[in-house]
Amino acid sequence: MIVDLHNHTPLCNHAEGSIEQYVEAAIKADTKVFGFADHAPMDFDPKYRMGFDDMAAYEADVLSAKEKYKDQIQILLGYEVDYLENHMDPRVLDAQVDYLIGSVHFIDEWGFDNPEFIGRYESEDIDDIWKKYFETIEKMAKTQYFDIVGHLDLIKVFKFLPNKSIVEIAKNALLAIKEADMSLELNVAGYRKPIAEAYPSKELLQEAYKLNIPITFCSDAHKPEQVNLYNDQIVQLARDVGYTECVYYENREKIFIKF
Repeated sequence: MIVDLHNHTPLCNHAEGSIEQYVEAAIKADTKVFGFADHAPMDFDPKYRMGFDDMAAYEADVLSAKEKYKDQIQILLGYEVDYLENHMDPRVLDAQVDYLIGSVHFIDEWGFDNPEFIGRYESEDIDDIWKKYFETIEKMAKTQYFDIVGHLDLIKVFKFLPNKSIVEIAKNALLAIKEADMSLELNVAGYRKPIAEAYPSKELLQEAYKLNIPITFCSDAHKPEQVNLYNDQIVQLARDVGYTECVYYENREKIFIKF
């Protein structure tokens, strides 16, 4: 990937490998811009994220790598922030970073993408779940706190798909993303999950393209060997839809680059 903005570190408690190992994997893949966006702290679900007292070390380590590798690759600093009402913190939202990824991993505090809680799908109406999910994406976009939408259709992870049109369910969320001037990440983690396809799907990406919503690329790597996996598939997906450029961010400002 020419740009790869969503990658993790062991501070989130479910990733492995050093920052240097991720960076060296990106250099080997000929990535030009590589970003760390580890799971930001919040006062909910601490098992799967860094603590507030880890933020300074995380930021210092990424900035140290940025200096160390400056002649080989551009390193960026970000956070993946869970949008969860009443649990977001100014220490994260006001952090001095290049970008913030806004992600939805919870519906009414249910971690729907966590295999530990997959059983709840059996007692829920699948169309209602999808509706609630995209309503939450819409609310997230309307806050205008974030730069990038994380894995837009993560709700499909376990292949529990709605009976209604996905494009119809997601249309208001996409309009809110456009209004907020956010970009969408093309995230390859879905290829590693039961759904076995990128986030977002081609049909949603086509709708985003019609709205002129920018894209960026992400490995969403939780170990160094996942960096740049499925590069050919994700780039081809973007090109098939019509995209020829992607974005990255410096100090919360978009920069466009051809791919």
